[in-house]
Amino acid sequence: MHRQSHLTLQIAPGTILVASLILVVMSGCVMPSTPPATASIPTSTVADTSTSEPAATPTLPATTIAPTETAATPTPPAATMVPTETSTPSAQYQLTFEATWSAGTHPIDFPPNPHFSDLIGATHSAAAHLWEEGGTATPGIENMAETGAKSPLDSEIDSLIGGGSACAKISGGGINPSPGVVTVTFIATQDCPLVSVVSMIAPSPDWFVGVTGLSLYEDGKWVEQKAVELYPYDAGTDSGSNYTSPDVPTGSPEAIHRIEAEPLLLEGTVPPLGTFTFTRLDD
Repeated sequence: MHRQSHLTLQIAPGTILVASLILVVMSGCVMPSTPPATASIPTSTVADTSTSEPAATPTLPATTIAPTETAATPTPPAATMVPTETSTPSAQYQLTFEATWSAGTHPIDFPPNPHFSDLIGATHSAAAHLWEEGGTATPGIENMAETGAKSPLDSEIDSLIGGGSACAKISGGGINPSPGVVTVTFIATQDCPLVSVVSMIAPSPDWFVGVTGLSLYEDGKWVEQKAVELYPYDAGTDSGSNYTSPDVPTGSPEAIHRIEAEPLLLEGTVPPLGTFTFTRLDD
């Protein structure tokens, strides 16, 4: 009995010692749980660093190349097109006068020896007028329409050239007999893009065909070709009513006007007597 009690007392302290060691070990295992608090420090540090990075990023797109691209794109077309229009300050043209006037087109009292006088005219600006419908014939237009002469119309053109409102005289041959064709070449410039040319209907009192202030420069470029039908005009300086009427000077000159009566009238209309065709040669 006494020995058994002694053994029990010896075992008990050992058991207590083991239990104490287990507690110590367990306490040591629990201690490392504190590091998470330490780990939270780098976490907050990284958060601060990452916050500063995005702040710098938006500043770069603000100076993006996009404005440079937009500003540069429209500039080349504008710079390219303008010189193209101004690179041709002049153009060479051929005027082809094709007369169709004949007994077939105008059968009423058709005259013998139908012809047209020599071409005479000029290139000019809007400030010059060789002739115009509704206006009064100059001495040059009067003599051209009554006799077919180029003078003094050529001198009037020289005066316009000297004054700067005309640039070049146009002088060509006539057509004899009609129908027929004649051509003449000339240079038109941007200072003088308009053209006026006339020719007498012969024989006649004071009748003629022609164009006045016809523009060869349209929409920023020279026209390639332009055809104009020619109708008869009365210069208003002779009162004869037929092709072969004797000279009957008009006391007070009338306005230049289109002829809408016989012998040029046919079935209610006046057929054209031909065409002026302007064709650009240096395209």
